[in-house]
Amino acid sequence: MQHARTVIEATLAEAILDGSLASGTALRQAELGEVFGVSRMPVREALLSLQARGLVDHVPHKGAVVVGVDPEDVVNTYRIRLLLEPEALAGSIPHLGLADIDDARRILEAMEDDPDLVDLGRLNSEFHLALYKRHPNAKLLKLIGRELDDEDRYLRFHLAELGSDQLAQTEHRQLVDLAARGATGDAVAVLRQHIGAAADTIEAYFRGRSQN
Repeated sequence: MQHARTVIEATLAEAILDGSLASGTALRQAELGEVFGVSRMPVREALLSLQARGLVDHVPHKGAVVVGVDPEDVVNTYRIRLLLEPEALAGSIPHLGLADIDDARRILEAMEDDPDLVDLGRLNSEFHLALYKRHPNAKLLKLIGRELDDEDRYLRFHLAELGSDQLAQTEHRQLVDLAARGATGDAVAVLRQHIGAAADTIEAYFRGRSQN
């Protein structure tokens, strides 16, 4: 059964990423079971795994549907973060208290406990916002929150495709340590490197796929 789930997941993922399965396409367990000649159980497990990877979503009254990944949209999300978040971090660090730093460290510890991809995306957003939340511009924080919500699915896809080591926890730890010391300039430099490297990596991944 494990082999069947792996084959189904790999086949559907490839079809989603190359556009054969368009965004919004319903993935019905019974129909997929017939196509692959298996029961619904491995199909269901494959769909759950694809959902964790950000390739499939569950829509009420419709079931599993293809989300689709637009390479340009993915890269633009990272690029927008690169524009907004250094400003948020720079304006927040001077106002962070010990409780804020402790909160960021607590989230970081939860991220290092090997959570599921769905939880990892949420924790990543919470971690970054914990360091930005003292910036006085509430509208800026709202914009960043929206981009992080969008990036949640892309991050899960990113980590599922490229490996969890791509999360760059070393840089996360550096951000907390620098913020705790009030080293604003160094923290901003690390954040730019952190987001920029993620954008470059995912862009290179899609460029490589387009050339295959």
